Amino acid sequence: MAEKVIVIGGTAAGLSAASKAKRVRPELEITVFEKSGYISYGACGLPYFVGGMIAEPDDLVSLTVDQMTHKRGVPTFIHHEVTRIDREKKQVTVKNLETGDISIHPYDKLVIATGARPIVPDLPGADARDVYCLRTVEDGIRLKAVVQAQGRKRAAIIGGGFIGLEVAEEMAQSGVEVHLYEVMPRLLPFLEESFSQAVLDTLEKNGVRVHLGCPVEAIETAEGRVAGVRAADGAVPVDFVLLSVGVLPASDLARDAGLQLGVKGAIVVDDEMRTSDPAIFACGDCVQMKNRITGAAVHVPLGTTANKQGRIAGDNLAGGPETFKGVLGSMVTKCFDLYIAATGLSLRQAQEAGYDAAASIVTKGDRASYYPGSRDNTICLILDKKTGRLLGAQAIGSETVAGRVNVFVAAITAGMTVAEINELDLVYAPPVAPVYDPILIAASQAVKKVDR
Repeated sequence: MAEKVIVIGGTAAGLSAASKAKRVRPELEITVFEKSGYISYGACGLPYFVGGMIAEPDDLVSLTVDQMTHKRGVPTFIHHEVTRIDREKKQVTVKNLETGDISIHPYDKLVIATGARPIVPDLPGADARDVYCLRTVEDGIRLKAVVQAQGRKRAAIIGGGFIGLEVAEEMAQSGVEVHLYEVMPRLLPFLEESFSQAVLDTLEKNGVRVHLGCPVEAIETAEGRVAGVRAADGAVPVDFVLLSVGVLPASDLARDAGLQLGVKGAIVVDDEMRTSDPAIFACGDCVQMKNRITGAAVHVPLGTTANKQGRIAGDNLAGGPETFKGVLGSMVTKCFDLYIAATGLSLRQAQEAGYDAAASIVTKGDRASYYPGSRDNTICLILDKKTGRLLGAQAIGSETVAGRVNVFVAAITAGMTVAEINELDLVYAPPVAPVYDPILIAASQAVKKVDR
């Protein structure tokens, strides 16, 4: 009899696991249960869907239920929530959210890919109508309907992380008056301070009203609906609120099943994505990860990581072995015309990890100075002064910062020093890079910070 595999969660990690396992061992009987009404969607595209750049919710979807079920041979069910894992009997309880029917499904191996859930702060009025989160396609559909509606609209975004910034841009460009509240004294505090200031300047230049160091005290309501936001700097009338203060691992099922949890309540897994129960794998935003530089346990919920971990979990449950090496926390976003990218440790993180670290900052055009359209890239490198090893990199400027930070990702992964990076034979042509690429200029300046 073929082994039965159940996958809880039908987005990046879950479907990567199911698809990989089915390719390796086609005889496996794999079933996917997804709580929401969509599978295999690009959650990172939701801000751009809300703003209207992406027209239809289906445009975010890579695979449909029909494709998974009939083309890939993996029966997939939406609006089906797994409510309990019985490890002793090796079975799960599933509720059909459309009919209310309850069913029991046995498994030989189980994959938990339940993702993360948005943090809802304990604020008066947080349960009012017109308060939104942005995590699922359904969340995006509801928020888009408000943003794209006719008439003058005012919104408050609580939280100045990447999603908050991206939605602020999209709302502002849709004609919404946006108030962005951030409890920290500056935006994206892991960035070099001048980079945070550049983000702030960009937002304000484009009409976003930013409230820094300003905890929200309450969401004011009238007849159950949002009427305004009261914060440390006063009250502002708004029509709707987006809560964007971060996420936590959606690990309740694993906790209730007695699986080991770690940082922020994330599921503890080994390098092969096995949980504390050898028959159960977990992957994606619900699991604890390892920082590739320090080895410390971290929770870094990113789509790229979820897809990799899902593939590894699927390969290992089908026979493997394949291992996940850890994360650097590489990320990129844009705020209007300013692009922001980062990888590895910030200066503060490096110092807290025990490194004798230093930062080096340079600004250089992203193509030949005489070539039309050249824009500055400002790059900050974090290095170990004793060895010269690169520990982190941050950059702001044009869209080219993404590719340049990817070079630093490779360098950190390879354990390169800034001196070795300075010797890289990088490409040159006036339309794409100056003779001395910003990468090389940044590395050559960072070399001066190394103890000799």
